[in-house]
Amino acid sequence: MADATLARRAVEAAVGKWGRLDSVVINHGSLEPVKPVGDSSVEEWRRGFDVNVFSAVGLIQSSLPHLRASPHSPRIILTSSGASTSTYQSWGCYGAGKAVLNHLAATLSVEEPSITTISIRPGVVDTEMQREIREVHASSMSAKDREKFSGLKENGGLLRPEQPGHVIARLAVAEGEAIQGFSGKFLSWNDEVLGAFQG
Repeated sequence: MADATLARRAVEAAVGKWGRLDSVVINHGSLEPVKPVGDSSVEEWRRGFDVNVFSAVGLIQSSLPHLRASPHSPRIILTSSGASTSTYQSWGCYGAGKAVLNHLAATLSVEEPSITTISIRPGVVDTEMQREIREVHASSMSAKDREKFSGLKENGGLLRPEQPGHVIARLAVAEGEAIQGFSGKFLSWNDEVLGAFQG
């Protein structure tokens, strides 16, 4: 995702196939570098921001002309993280990048009022990233954080990807009236205000 041409090519492929672009879901990210701030380099943070921030900005910029032209209540859905508002040892780059996405959603709600932009916290989902947290990065994390994520896996506390995925997909295709008032917000996938999208 750090390839700056990928966003443009993805948008061109979508518009070439469907003739228009109504929704964009930005759901990628990397936890790296998983190191304390004092032990990581600026270059490592730059690579992390290339994936988690700048690629998202590039995809949005490539999409905006098509979204502005859409007559179907266009929207951008950004997948954020609880780490954007909570702190975990050695997750500084990841958490900071996700916090940028929250602010980006708020900024776009002002700059692009015809486009609904929402930042979604998907919860703790049973993904490859969660496996890496437990098996690859545990030694870089605090004992409290290690126990939290290991316990969620052992006790069946991780969400299935389709749980938040269902909500995100429905937000991406819902009628315009259904998403009024959400633009610029940072919402959890299971927030009460998103109840209509959870069933």
